[in-house]
Amino acid sequence: MRWRTKVTDLLGIEFPIIQGGLAYLAYAELAGAVSNAGGLGQITAMSLESPEKLRQEIKKVRLLTSKPFGVNFAIGQQDRRFDHMLDVAIEEQVPVISVTGGNPAPLLQRLEHTSIKKLVLVAAKRQAQKAEQLGADAVMVVGQEGGGHLGRDDVGTMVLVPQVVDAVQIPVIASGGIGDGRGLVAAIALGAEGIEMGTRFIATKECLHAHELYKKALITSNETDTVVIKRSLGAPARALRNNFTEKILELEQSQPSYEELRQYISGEANKRYIYDGAQHEGFAWAGQATGLIHDVPTVDLLFKRMIVQAEEIRTKWAK
Repeated sequence: MRWRTKVTDLLGIEFPIIQGGLAYLAYAELAGAVSNAGGLGQITAMSLESPEKLRQEIKKVRLLTSKPFGVNFAIGQQDRRFDHMLDVAIEEQVPVISVTGGNPAPLLQRLEHTSIKKLVLVAAKRQAQKAEQLGADAVMVVGQEGGGHLGRDDVGTMVLVPQVVDAVQIPVIASGGIGDGRGLVAAIALGAEGIEMGTRFIATKECLHAHELYKKALITSNETDTVVIKRSLGAPARALRNNFTEKILELEQSQPSYEELRQYISGEANKRYIYDGAQHEGFAWAGQATGLIHDVPTVDLLFKRMIVQAEEIRTKWAK
């Protein structure tokens, strides 16, 4: 079966499946594998140390795949600006740039007269409408089931996606709680033109930077084993439940300042878990799709299983 949608046409990919930005984890090996499997792989720009490191990573992806890929800019959770990183992405003429967190306007303005396709992650209908006005080519809509940073309204993917589909003219990509072929078909049924997955791609062979204990935790945990931290800062984000996140939630009860929480919610605290496997000395992002993860396949095998499952549903519907 063909999986042609507005998103596959827009991005030049075979299947309407996009790999999330995955701070500190989305590098060339994973991005290349996702693109080779027929989806859109992405590099995480703002987790890299310098513009030159980003340039090296872009060149590395191009050695691994000849297919389209993206560069993700998580602009809302960084102390440094993204200008020099964006310069590199434009110079390298990357096919796709996605924006998560913060105000996408400055970045989208810089990309206005380029051929680069622009995706913006949103968590509310009004954000999607604003992204469309600013020139986004498509919006990725994340429901409250997702991992990492979420919207403030706690609206689930099942309700949020059709609302956004009805509110904008550009293609909508569903995200949050999706981890298999059933999620792909459900998203299409809701009016989306594709899906974005983050948590499911962490538990793959090609996500080389994720510690084995992190991947094991994704396999053994279920959908109730995640918690939302950082609500007190107005930036809710979903992570695996552990002693460290319980400490964060305890601290948040007293409405602490960002500086008071900083050592607990920093990138360094994140990396202690996801890189070093220090499961009670840091935190790890994960969505409720962790309840759908039972193994660590190659990206290619994951795609094949998802498409077979999705096509079985399409065949059943056709009857």
